[in-house]
Amino acid sequence: MKKTYINRIAMMLLVAITIASCSDDFLEQVNPNELSTSSFWKTRADLDKGLIAVYSTLKNGSTIRLTDENNRTDLTYPGFGRPNPTNEYYLQQFNNSSDGPNSKWQFLYQGIFRANQVIIAAEKIKGTHPSAQEEAAAAVILAEARALRGLFYFYLHNSFNNGSVVIYDFVPEKEEDFFQPLSSAAAVQAFYLQDLEYGYNNLPATWDGSNLGRITAGAAAALIGKSYLYAANYTEAQTWFGKVINEFSYSLAPNIGSNFTTMDEFNSESILEIAYSLNYKDEIDPYSGEQTSSVNNFLISPVGGWRTMIPACWLTMAYKEDPMDPTDLRNLVDDGAGGTTLRKYSLRTSYSIALPDDEDLYYYYGDLKQEIDDGDDTNEPEFETVYAPLTPAQSAPFNNKEYAYFRKYTNWDFAESERLISAATPRSGVNVRLIRLADIYLMYAECILMNDGSVDDALIYINRVRRRSALQLLGFDGTGEFPANIHDNIAYTTGKNGTLMQHLVYKERPLELSIEGNAIRHIDLRRWAENGVITTLNDHFTTLSQKEYYVENFTFTTKDNTSGTKWGAVLKNDGAEPAVADFQEFHLSAANYVKDLHAYWPIPNSEVDSNPKLYDNQ
Repeated sequence: MKKTYINRIAMMLLVAITIASCSDDFLEQVNPNELSTSSFWKTRADLDKGLIAVYSTLKNGSTIRLTDENNRTDLTYPGFGRPNPTNEYYLQQFNNSSDGPNSKWQFLYQGIFRANQVIIAAEKIKGTHPSAQEEAAAAVILAEARALRGLFYFYLHNSFNNGSVVIYDFVPEKEEDFFQPLSSAAAVQAFYLQDLEYGYNNLPATWDGSNLGRITAGAAAALIGKSYLYAANYTEAQTWFGKVINEFSYSLAPNIGSNFTTMDEFNSESILEIAYSLNYKDEIDPYSGEQTSSVNNFLISPVGGWRTMIPACWLTMAYKEDPMDPTDLRNLVDDGAGGTTLRKYSLRTSYSIALPDDEDLYYYYGDLKQEIDDGDDTNEPEFETVYAPLTPAQSAPFNNKEYAYFRKYTNWDFAESERLISAATPRSGVNVRLIRLADIYLMYAECILMNDGSVDDALIYINRVRRRSALQLLGFDGTGEFPANIHDNIAYTTGKNGTLMQHLVYKERPLELSIEGNAIRHIDLRRWAENGVITTLNDHFTTLSQKEYYVENFTFTTKDNTSGTKWGAVLKNDGAEPAVADFQEFHLSAANYVKDLHAYWPIPNSEVDSNPKLYDNQ
């Protein structure tokens, strides 16, 4: 236990030690054995350097825990192991010794400890800065640090132990300072809401230049709205989402794909985004979470990556059936004969997942043998090899009945393979968008419905999201903001069990936001079950497990311009009778899920074993 907390104190002081070791004047260095926070925090520049360490913690993949958080939901299937997966999160067999909750807890608290250093130092040296400009800059740093601490506690509160976690509002200096008891969920929420409201009131609305990626007032408002939504306080949530929509200059990016790759990072839709780069420091372990590069691309991609999760069958079919507006010109593609034809799949589908038979949007690059017109009179075809965009079937395996892959977080739009991004050290420059405007619009619509508000009012925000991807709109033709667009002509109903709310649950939110943000789908399902929008998670998994899916082969033109076959690569809802279904999912998820064990991550055993005062308040 003692060793554990000595390591924690060392971690807490890492920022000060690291920066002090870079002093230009060796003779004037402070003895590192006497280094303390009081001897380091002197200037606004010191605060800014400390704040960089807080942002570095946010960049660590364990703060989001992408694959574990999504494999415990209904969105994914572990990439390997069909038909008998062994992934403990998919099987709902994780416990307090599992790596997911232990790592997430560790790095969220690391972020809190670092933020606390900046907060306390900023308060201490307030009024000592040499100019009004420096004072103002230091005040903004304080707001950033408090907003980031609020973000970390927001994640802890909505991830662990029904919201009851340990509150640290000070910098521990002795081993026993780390021994703090759990606080109630209500106290934790009240604590981080104070931080987020401070951020909302004191942060700028936007950053520019090299400051892009810093937290903003709009991000703080969005997190406050989410907090109230997750607590089923729909009135307050609607108020705060309204602030995000009306007080700031966010707008939907014209292309939904702009939210998933390196193109158009920090676009008009982005509210909170983690900036990543291919650059990293040689003196640090390249696999360290302190590095500035994400490994999400390797976790997800089938082209040089590990494909640790693929879209679940039901999600894949929902994407394939996402209805387009046939009158929207964005849905027309070249038919190869001088005319146009309708896209096979919607823009939202094509930019979210890769399907073997989706030949309307390329997927990675490579050497492609293509026929050319050499101008002679012979009938023998001539070929040349060019470096060109490939179809999904040409670039990805789609083997072992792997019928789809996620495009999100990968470098498919400019790379030949993720291995060429970094063969030795998995990393990527794709930013992670934690909150974007489409999410706010859909949550705002949900608040309207859960307050038994007008269907027409809710449809405004849902249809804005749908129209961006050239989808068929909801409601009746000739109505709403876009009367000229094709609608589905369905009369939707309001309320938590109304048909429009069910559409949000099973269609709009999962298709728009799949595997994004921090545990969005898991928290959505949990809160909907708690609030009677859906039944229990066991029932939800059971319903999914009763669905049967089939696959068929796909014939395509290979990179060498020959005919190839992807065996069992195209997913369908039905098969030739009498056929045995190729897939049924979530049987064991339904059988193993226990609300008290799996709705939240448990307090990690590392904390239980090392904190003797953890349960003193209980």
